[in-house]
Amino acid sequence: MLGAMSDLAPLVEPGPAAVPITPVKKSAFESLGEVERRWAEAAGYTGESGKHLLVPDAEGRLARVLVGVDDEPRTWAFAALPQALPQGTYRIDATLAPEAATRAALGWALGGYRFDRYKKRDRKLPRLVWPEGADRGEAMRLARGIAFARDLVNTPAEDMGPAELADAARSIAERRGARCREIVGEALLAENYPAIHAVGRASARPPRLIDFTWGPEDAPKVTLVGKGVCFDSGGLDLKPSSNMRLMKKDMGGAATVLGLADAVMDAGLRLRLRVLIPAVENAVSANSFRPLDVIRTRKGLAVEVGNTDAEGRLILCDALAEADSEKPSLLVDCATLTGAARVALGPDLPALFCNDDALADELLAAGRRVEDPLWRLPLWQPYRKLLDSKVADLNNVGESSFAGAILAALYLEAFVSKETPWAHLDLFAWNPRARPGRPEGGEAYALRALYAALRARFA
Repeated sequence: MLGAMSDLAPLVEPGPAAVPITPVKKSAFESLGEVERRWAEAAGYTGESGKHLLVPDAEGRLARVLVGVDDEPRTWAFAALPQALPQGTYRIDATLAPEAATRAALGWALGGYRFDRYKKRDRKLPRLVWPEGADRGEAMRLARGIAFARDLVNTPAEDMGPAELADAARSIAERRGARCREIVGEALLAENYPAIHAVGRASARPPRLIDFTWGPEDAPKVTLVGKGVCFDSGGLDLKPSSNMRLMKKDMGGAATVLGLADAVMDAGLRLRLRVLIPAVENAVSANSFRPLDVIRTRKGLAVEVGNTDAEGRLILCDALAEADSEKPSLLVDCATLTGAARVALGPDLPALFCNDDALADELLAAGRRVEDPLWRLPLWQPYRKLLDSKVADLNNVGESSFAGAILAALYLEAFVSKETPWAHLDLFAWNPRARPGRPEGGEAYALRALYAALRARFA
């Protein structure tokens, strides 16, 4: 069972003794008061974005904090401060537009995030007075959703198997009044989810499909699907140890979907939400599925297994077929699916594949608006023949090493009707280096972009 959520930097009501944090644009550095400017010059402080300076008063007490910002303060402008400032209460000494105030609050809250399930921190975090005009509910639901997703990804596989991932999903569903069910182990075969069963059957921890719904039945249907591979050994096509090391994060798509779903339900968006998470461990045993096995899928398509390490698309195809059967207004899946997407775009940019140009434009615009960018790659149909199989309807991999992320998306597309607006996000779910508000470890890439797009449609 997931423990208590890791800390966020606190936001509080206004009080009499808050130390001002003054945003300073490098282009307007000369606008500082004379004493502060001389102190900054003596300290070699130039107002570089993200850098801060403690300014004392005449008696040596902390009087003000200067922090360098871009011309427009962004989400992470204040995110370094919770880990750097002395304990106390602070306030932003500037007038921010409501959207910028909300982002500042979100960045501050996430600036305090540390995964502390196993190693507690002693230091108490400083507090920030809520910026005037901030949408408090919006800032906190996003901060909580992101922290929840990070906690799931950061938890080692020993404590985050399919059952524990289901517990986490159920905790969200029950808190928000959603109806949740699980299909576990052999019941997957009885209810026609053969690909999920095949991938997960080798583990001592049974595979399962987590399925919960929320919202009015007559509202537009939005279905979120998340890849929940709680650990990926590669199966019989075993990964080398260097590639296996971070595979606790292979359920990052499921974690992102759960954090997003929690934010959507907390906001009360006018939609009928369904969340589907196939949760498995891709293990090695005498019962492992094998290269060149042919697996039946929920859609009825037969899939030849070209590689057991391409297991994520196998479990997703059953979930996508079920999601598509309801003809939702919008279908989105999130998955840590291919190394090829990371080679192309690096860790920060999720690859977006979409069968609907208008939907793709919405998602890209939302990502730009909230500084959570996506990058669209094509569902390039001429490559579809690379997935052809001589003995089955299709293979789960192509024989060529080219276009791996596109081939994976084309495979998934075979399980979604052309009439269903569908977006597939191939994301990394991990920060390989620490930045303000984004420590090294699990990350909910695309959560804010997806939430912004859903809010724009269904608020």
